[in-house]
Amino acid sequence: MPVTIEKIRCIQTAPAGIRLVIVKVETSEPGLYGLGCATFTQRPLAVVEAVTQYLDPFLHGRDIHQVTDIYQAANMSSYWRNGPVLNNALSGVDMALWDLKGKQANMPVHDLLGGKCRMAAPVYVHASGNTIEETCDHAGELWQQGFRHVRLQVAVDGQATYGTKSDLQVAAEIDSPTNPHNLFEPADYVRLAPQLFEQARTQLGDEIELLHDVHERLPGPLTLQLAKDLEPYRLFFLEDSLPPEEIDHFRLLRQHTHIPIAMGELFNNPNEFVPLVKERLLDFIRIHLSQVGGLTPAWRIANLCEFFGVRTAWHGPGDTSPVGHMANLALDLACPNFGIQELMFMDENTQAVFPGCPEIRDGQMWPNDQPGLGIDIDEEAAARFPYPDHPYQGAWPAIRRRDGGIVKP
Repeated sequence: MPVTIEKIRCIQTAPAGIRLVIVKVETSEPGLYGLGCATFTQRPLAVVEAVTQYLDPFLHGRDIHQVTDIYQAANMSSYWRNGPVLNNALSGVDMALWDLKGKQANMPVHDLLGGKCRMAAPVYVHASGNTIEETCDHAGELWQQGFRHVRLQVAVDGQATYGTKSDLQVAAEIDSPTNPHNLFEPADYVRLAPQLFEQARTQLGDEIELLHDVHERLPGPLTLQLAKDLEPYRLFFLEDSLPPEEIDHFRLLRQHTHIPIAMGELFNNPNEFVPLVKERLLDFIRIHLSQVGGLTPAWRIANLCEFFGVRTAWHGPGDTSPVGHMANLALDLACPNFGIQELMFMDENTQAVFPGCPEIRDGQMWPNDQPGLGIDIDEEAAARFPYPDHPYQGAWPAIRRRDGGIVKP
């Protein structure tokens, strides 16, 4: 008798204050279950609804070994497919099925994908500050801890600058074009960022690998200017310098700078970035695994990128759950074209909720080589960390220019 899907449900928890959605696929075999990450922290309740009201009844009774067919059937079943809500719901199921497959085979998922290409995955971590001095000091501390790749972000005084404590402040008042609360001026930022990297190279030296995330907040001409201004500081990569709606501008960016280009965390559909890969307009693919639908599509994306010399740099911020990080790690170990892995540190509460969190040492993420994804969830502990109160249920407030106009993303 095949083992079948008995129940698909969601576990909502926020041990670090970030809204996580974990999908648990329970099976007809008592005690056998799989876990997947379905975290879309800005719209978590919509994902939960998609899982429990649509995927659970649609997939009830399916053979758990039919991972590819389940992915295809579930992806097509909504007719209007794709998008972050549906893809995250699908990802939770897909990752859980890979977790189940590994548990049944008594093998870690990376072995199911062909085995290790490396012993661990080098990571990059985040250094930020309200001033250039604070950011550089923070980066120095991380270097001393053994991290060789560090992303630098600095606040623009009085503005909501991405990657810093000044970003995304929740306002109690209603935001509007005539009453903006979170200001950001692209030109101010473009003038400041090169000063950050000049100081960082002077203070930290040349051995440390430095990264920077624009987070799609610049128009095309300013993006080109920033890239040229940053060239002397030898960045490991410049991330998300343009929004996905403006991918044609990457042709100009490639012509005007030799800085390695990373892109992709806002992509949902592989068709969005295939031209970038095919034309060799980027060097690192930055997709968020749950955003594209899980391990099944991500493995294929990685294989496509290998043919064009594009390396992986899977999205791994705080709104990637530890389950999602273990899925990232499975691919990191199995992909010959691995580049780097983003890491957000997991605090004590998070580690208590998720037994089996990856070990971080020597600037790398290490597998535990347990069957499946190698991670579990303590549901009693998870229940002690409900979603925090939020006026928009987790949605980001608007970021605006001084004239009140919206800034992407």
